Amino acid sequence: MSVVVAGVLPPFTLNLWQDGQAMLSYDFMRQALLAGTILSIVAGLVGYFVVLRHQAFAGESLSDVAFTGALGGAVLGINPLASLLVTTIAVAVAMGGFGERLRGRDVAIGTVLAWVLGLGVLFLSLFTAQASGTGTGFSGVTVLFGNILGISTDQTRAIALISALVVLVLLLIARPLLFASLDPDVAAAQGVPVRLLGLGFMVLLAVTVSEATLAVGALLVFALLLLPAAIAHRVTTRPAWALVLSAGLAVALTWFGIGFGFYTGYPSSVCISLLAFVSYVVVVGSSQVGGWRGQLRRTLKSPGILNGRARN
Repeated sequence: MSVVVAGVLPPFTLNLWQDGQAMLSYDFMRQALLAGTILSIVAGLVGYFVVLRHQAFAGESLSDVAFTGALGGAVLGINPLASLLVTTIAVAVAMGGFGERLRGRDVAIGTVLAWVLGLGVLFLSLFTAQASGTGTGFSGVTVLFGNILGISTDQTRAIALISALVVLVLLLIARPLLFASLDPDVAAAQGVPVRLLGLGFMVLLAVTVSEATLAVGALLVFALLLLPAAIAHRVTTRPAWALVLSAGLAVALTWFGIGFGFYTGYPSSVCISLLAFVSYVVVVGSSQVGGWRGQLRRTLKSPGILNGRARN
């Protein structure tokens, strides 16, 4: 979408207020920012628990399943969003049902996911041969890389409704889920339904991945889901602040990514993912440099170093 209109867009200036007004003068930009904000909040909140529970592999797996499910629905003439939700939730329930038995089976799981991704490529080929789109803004490229600038009003309403339900459920189970994530053995001993919570969270993760696929695509959804949460997890150890920071970072990265794509003509989903990656590298690099400096100070202040200097 941004590439199509890039030739008539106003130039970027150093007047950020004027640039923001220029973006908001377009209806598709207002829709993109609204939908992006909603999706980012949900991705940030759910993503924090993904990082805390060490389920990054599950998120990546569900993004592959989302790719196949959406394209399978398009080939079969089913609403892509509905087929995407059904497929990802079904796989999430299966993964959650196995629980701890999934550990140590990376090879088997990877083999199955490779087959699922290959099936998605087959669906993409069939869909491309049948039609270039459905007339609703959906296409094979949309599934792969997202099309947040092409989200319609009806899609935004559906995203808002589904997101509200996800956030509500997450808030209701947040405290026991946090307990079960930090120390599942103690939580189980205290009567917390650890396995049921894990299953419910996998469903929430599946719904979040399905929604975010519309914005950033199946190949890039992992960046929006994981990187802001990973940054928040490194910055603070307080869960409440980490949740707020994760959601806030996801929203900020989405806004900047959409704005960058608007003025450069590059796909907004790619810009969002790139900004998230750069931000994570900066945070990790800064933390590493700070650790090196602290270690150097401790080394220089050690008794052995001081005694050596005194003798010299």
